[in-house]
Amino acid sequence: MSDNTTLIRLSRIDDHVNFVATNETENSILLDGSAAIGGKGNGVRPMETLLMGIAGCSAIDVVLILKKMKQEIRDIKIEVEAERVKVGDATQYKTIHLHFHMWGSMKEDKLKKAIDISIEKYCSVAKILEKTATISTSYTLKD
Repeated sequence: MSDNTTLIRLSRIDDHVNFVATNETENSILLDGSAAIGGKGNGVRPMETLLMGIAGCSAIDVVLILKKMKQEIRDIKIEVEAERVKVGDATQYKTIHLHFHMWGSMKEDKLKKAIDISIEKYCSVAKILEKTATISTSYTLKD
């Protein structure tokens, strides 16, 4: 398999809509549908994985960018809030807001720049989601 190819395996683990998705290194997450379609709350909904993906992608970027800027990061947590709208028979995200909770000794302008660069340039998940959603950010810096 080439370096530009990703392989995910999905397997059904019950008699309805509960699945396990596994990557090539055998890391996995549980997926489940909503209660409205018979989901049992045994896993993350597939659309939620997109929000987890943008948070994780951007968090990695922000940490690496701030380290490159010689800023001290003690912790980072991100809350993502998104609004979905109906598009035909499906839904898509209309707005996505990421709020970064940051701890450390860092300059606020560098933190803002790191977040902006991540969302606007480096985060591959954000680049995909920006095609249908308006993505915004905010942050709280705690020392």
